Amino acid sequence: MGITATLSDFTAGLRLDAVPPEVATRARFLLLDLIGNIVRARHDAESTDSFLRTVRALGFGTGNSGVFGDAARYSPAGAALLNGALGHSLDFDDTHAAGSLHPGAPVIPAALAAGEMAGASGADVLAGIIAGYEVVCRTALALPAKAHYDRGFHPTATCGAFGAAAAAARVFGLDAAGVAGALGTALSQAAGSLEFLVNGAWTKRFQVGWAATNGLVAATLVREGFKGAAEALEGPHGFLRAYAPDPQPERAVQDLGRVYELMATAVKPYPSCRYGHAGIDAAIALRAAHGLKPAEIEAVTLGLPRAGMMLIGQPAEKKADPRNVVDGQFSGPFVISCALATGAMGWDSYKLLEDPTVRALLPKVRCDFDPEIEAEFPANMSGKVTIRARGQTFIRKVVVPKGEPANFLTEAELRGKFHALADTVLGAERAARLADGVLAIERAADVASVMRLAAPLVAPLGAARLAGE
Repeated sequence: MGITATLSDFTAGLRLDAVPPEVATRARFLLLDLIGNIVRARHDAESTDSFLRTVRALGFGTGNSGVFGDAARYSPAGAALLNGALGHSLDFDDTHAAGSLHPGAPVIPAALAAGEMAGASGADVLAGIIAGYEVVCRTALALPAKAHYDRGFHPTATCGAFGAAAAAARVFGLDAAGVAGALGTALSQAAGSLEFLVNGAWTKRFQVGWAATNGLVAATLVREGFKGAAEALEGPHGFLRAYAPDPQPERAVQDLGRVYELMATAVKPYPSCRYGHAGIDAAIALRAAHGLKPAEIEAVTLGLPRAGMMLIGQPAEKKADPRNVVDGQFSGPFVISCALATGAMGWDSYKLLEDPTVRALLPKVRCDFDPEIEAEFPANMSGKVTIRARGQTFIRKVVVPKGEPANFLTEAELRGKFHALADTVLGAERAARLADGVLAIERAADVASVMRLAAPLVAPLGAARLAGE
């Protein structure tokens, strides 16, 4: 079989009770992590109002599908779009280093929307999520991701459409031919550009949410009798040949069913580009170990791999002068300055974009390509911070940043991150009930029962509101 057929056969046949227990547990953790992001972004992200207005203008604002942190109901397509876009809006969602993407944001919303459409059980939705992670990550590996990036594509969105289609198709119970048809239909919808880096555009969030919707639409079309293209990934005009110069198709199916790429997915402890996280870990540790004060710091160097330099290090003048949240999320100097100024880097750190202490540190932080760090990539998204202060030099290299698979968050830490995001919106008690329901999702006879836990009982103070809402 070709790789599309092999992945489709795997997806159609995946059963939760046949998946290694640690994979199912990790999938539940990743689900909880994304939901926390969605809940907070529904009320905090500056792009949310425009998404809500658009969804309603397009007629997606009526239906029976849920959006986390929202008491309203939406069409399935609208819910997939909103959950996907909101899940990615804080840049706090999970990452897959080798694929250089965020698998959860396109995959999970498509699976949940399909589950509500079909009245599916929590176990079937979780199985769909696991299948979707494998497809999106393995598709990125086959490009491989760096060559795709070099062409200006955003793999979370492009590869995400295939992962979302696989997830929804599995939830719908499509057979292998049906899954292949869904992937073939997603091929016509795979899009996503890195141009958002130029001006801090909100397109990064949109194209990830749209990938979730595209995958859901593709699977629904096939469920309703539609015929999709064959060999979506490896065909002569398929995704791999069209979107990268020298693909490695065999990587998409290597050790399939034995090695789960979902287990190679990391959770972010900081709401910024993953390439800066090792540096944040290092900066926080150096600050604490030596009692460093911002005024004492003369110069800082953040050592990065080439891929990290492209996203958070260059152009140096722009990265040293972030003007909005997206700029800050992709600025090595900003995240390191926040870490050194406050000993933390959280969602509220973006309120410091004009803070005098942070602004004074920004021109002192330089990002450099570091061959030692490049040698760790892509196995590890490492970083090294060198600080000159008090006439001394302080150096710390972090090979495996917090949240990576080899340094994963505990359940308690994941719940802590979730509550830090969700309690403001849902209240601590309701947020705890939602977390409990998500972590036991496989026991839900109908996934809609879990979704109902995600709506706030009362609009929270300071929530983004629409006229007439």
